[in-house]
Amino acid sequence: MENKDIENQEGLGSPERQHEEVITTHMNADFDALASMIAARKLYPNATLAFPGSQERNLRNFFLHSTSYLFNFTKIKHLDFDRIKRLILVDTRQKSRIGRFADLAQRPDVDIHIYDHHHDSHDDIHGRIEIVREVGATTTILTHFIKDRGIRLSSDEATIMSLGIHEDTGSFTFSSTTPEDYRAAAWLAEQGANANLISDMLTRELTAEQVWLLSDLTKSATSQVINGIDVVICKVTRDEYIGDFAVLVHKFMEMENLSVIIALAQMEDKIYLVARSRVEEVNAAEIALAFGGGGHPQAASATIKKKTLIQVEKSLQALLRNRVIPQKRARDMMTSPVIHISPDGTIQEAATLMTKFNINVLLVTDDQANLVGYITRQVVEKAVYFGLGNIRIEEYTNIEFPTVGADASLKEVQDRIIEDKVRILPVTENGKMVGVITRTDLLNILVGGPVLPDFLYESRHASHFEHKKNIAAMLKERLPRRVITLLKDFGYVADMMGYQAFLVGGLLRDILLKRENLDVDIVIEGDGIKFAQEFAADHGVRLRSHKKFGTVVMIFPDGFKVDVATARIEYYNSPAAPPSVEVSSLKMDLYRRDFTINTLAVKLNKRDYGTLMDYFGAQKDIREKVIRVLHNLSFVEDPTRVLRAIRFEQRFGFKIGKLTLSLMKNAVAINCFKGLSGRRLLLELKLLLMEPEPIKTVERMEEFNLLQVLSPAILLTPELKNLLEDIRGVLFWFDLLYLDESYDLWKVYFLGLTSHMDAKSLQAMVQRLQMSDVKDRKMIRQRLEIGAVLDQLYKFQEQSNYALYKLLSQYDTEILLYMMARANNRTIKRLVSQYFTKLKGIRCLLKGKDLKAMGFPPGPLFREILDALLEARINNEVGTREDEIAFVKKQYGKSRESETEETLEPWTMK
Repeated sequence: MENKDIENQEGLGSPERQHEEVITTHMNADFDALASMIAARKLYPNATLAFPGSQERNLRNFFLHSTSYLFNFTKIKHLDFDRIKRLILVDTRQKSRIGRFADLAQRPDVDIHIYDHHHDSHDDIHGRIEIVREVGATTTILTHFIKDRGIRLSSDEATIMSLGIHEDTGSFTFSSTTPEDYRAAAWLAEQGANANLISDMLTRELTAEQVWLLSDLTKSATSQVINGIDVVICKVTRDEYIGDFAVLVHKFMEMENLSVIIALAQMEDKIYLVARSRVEEVNAAEIALAFGGGGHPQAASATIKKKTLIQVEKSLQALLRNRVIPQKRARDMMTSPVIHISPDGTIQEAATLMTKFNINVLLVTDDQANLVGYITRQVVEKAVYFGLGNIRIEEYTNIEFPTVGADASLKEVQDRIIEDKVRILPVTENGKMVGVITRTDLLNILVGGPVLPDFLYESRHASHFEHKKNIAAMLKERLPRRVITLLKDFGYVADMMGYQAFLVGGLLRDILLKRENLDVDIVIEGDGIKFAQEFAADHGVRLRSHKKFGTVVMIFPDGFKVDVATARIEYYNSPAAPPSVEVSSLKMDLYRRDFTINTLAVKLNKRDYGTLMDYFGAQKDIREKVIRVLHNLSFVEDPTRVLRAIRFEQRFGFKIGKLTLSLMKNAVAINCFKGLSGRRLLLELKLLLMEPEPIKTVERMEEFNLLQVLSPAILLTPELKNLLEDIRGVLFWFDLLYLDESYDLWKVYFLGLTSHMDAKSLQAMVQRLQMSDVKDRKMIRQRLEIGAVLDQLYKFQEQSNYALYKLLSQYDTEILLYMMARANNRTIKRLVSQYFTKLKGIRCLLKGKDLKAMGFPPGPLFREILDALLEARINNEVGTREDEIAFVKKQYGKSRESETEETLEPWTMK
């Protein structure tokens, strides 16, 4: 059918309509774009639907052959652009892909809303509302909004939205598919999406023209190796347009099991480019973007005008040489620096090193870093068993071993490890050892993600790896713009210094959990302190360094802090001892962390910005809400991790894995806490008691007998539980007062935990926890006085407000809150409440300088006068400044009266 017939069906808008809100998408719209527009219309019911230009021909056929779908689209020529006040962009934000609508992005009076799932590009438009998520289809994003708002869909609407998700996820076969896509499609099915129609649209039989075109694609295909990657390029020419070219390219890719294919088709007066990639080294979206198109790293397309096929092919070849990431070489795969031993070292020294660093093969090198050989754990353990611990390592070193150069290809590395059956492959450069590649390293690369040790999982059916993915869009969505700018600046400085920079730690965990967290931790493969110094030189940042641990805190002018650390490995000379530190790689740095959920890292260097590194299955455990340690001696090395496991369990609502639970109980049973310093134990206790639900953490501690670690005198009796609940009630009351007065939450609950302890037991606990801080000591001293204070309050009769003030003002807020919770007397609670709400904030209006102006000499008299003045104010004997002046004159005389009256004249004139 001719275009004018199509226009008759879709041109339901009219020039007379006023279109103040417009929903549009990218040119050459596909089903996801169409479905996203229709979904957006459900959220913006007064908006007009308008394509920016041409649509895919199969989309036009959809309008022709599916007459039940009449969605009132308006032709762009019927829009009055001057009247448009809001532009809703779906499935794109690239200025170059929205035609005339790009002009609206420059107008300050146009409110722009964006819904997209594509990666960032250089010509992205920015809007007041930007919803950009890493999902398989933009329709998925909008579907969740529709579902959450309880908006109903017709069967027709649900069908076309489901079709959009199916097309952009390859019916859920593309690696970009996420759980959110499945959930969205499932909900659309519940709304009546027609599965038969979707199947018909996606699996239509090829026409004769399409069969011939597919045949020509296969015949024209040529394979080229570009930077170590096999890339298939096809090109065909047709005088007429043949639809579904992208479908044909995908079929060809499936038929031949290709990793990368780029197809060019000259049809009519345009050239159509379709790119598909299954490898991370080739980003299809980058290739299409260079020709004015777009898409995803796995699938993208572009329509090219005013160029010949030869010109496009030439540009493509040059582009591929620059954009295809070279395949990994040995230097990219190896771990460095290498843990090694001298040939003169002893067998016992080798055993100590292997235990310290948890390795099974130890390389032997001479003083010039020349590789001599290697020795395995089995040989070392047997030699120690036979009493040969003092023998030189050289006597039992295996001197027959393969090596590879630093520039060896993946194929070379694979052949050496598999054919020679070695556990570890040394990497050498100029005869010197520069790194090693293990069998696990190779397997990680071959399967596309980290292979995890079996002990991390209780289930034999668990998935053992996660594919890499880029979360740059997620970072942008979840973090303030200032932090994003900082992260990119860190990457820039790292590039300049030849370092690798990574964002690590709890911030990434909480981004995935959608929790607030701005604790920025950076790990540098290089010298972290030098990196921080270089960054600080250009950004006006103060530094606080700890050279022993290779760490530094960046302190920005407004007080914002960033922790920077050199990638390091830690080992423990004895259970619960402070760790010793040595420089290492990112992977080994993450391996020393407490739990798998805290082992995520994101690359910050420009080339790989946003790439998520998950060596130990953190994403899986976060999804399954499970806390697991990384190795079986984790709690023995650092018993505070037992308390941290409880803290994370309660904070996130996670469960502790079966093996981890067993290891926690074992650590308590063998008393690993015995050698733990009191300061570290106190720090973890503070953090536990500062959680939103501290009572639950205390109950969990009791289940593990951890309260006994603090003091044998702490018993979680029903009375103590009731007291803790009373404390929670008092704190809730106090927070509702909005007094703008801070307090230490942990101290109030600490006082509750120790409420039934006598002075001797309390002092023993204070010594165990090394509570040397002046404020903490003050709290303990006041805690011992509480009984006497409660007795005074109990006997408190109709005394003055000032008497109450004098009694309670000497005690910290935490003590008073604990006192309210502990008191079983309504009068005492009322008196403490009266102090907080009416007395504590009272201040004299006159100050020392005012008394000096009145002629009183500075000295002890000042304090006497101010105390008397405060008493008068608290007892409502004075109210205004004039009242206070009169009170002072009456009680203490008129020193230098004439001068005073002259000075005070502005205050006292009637």
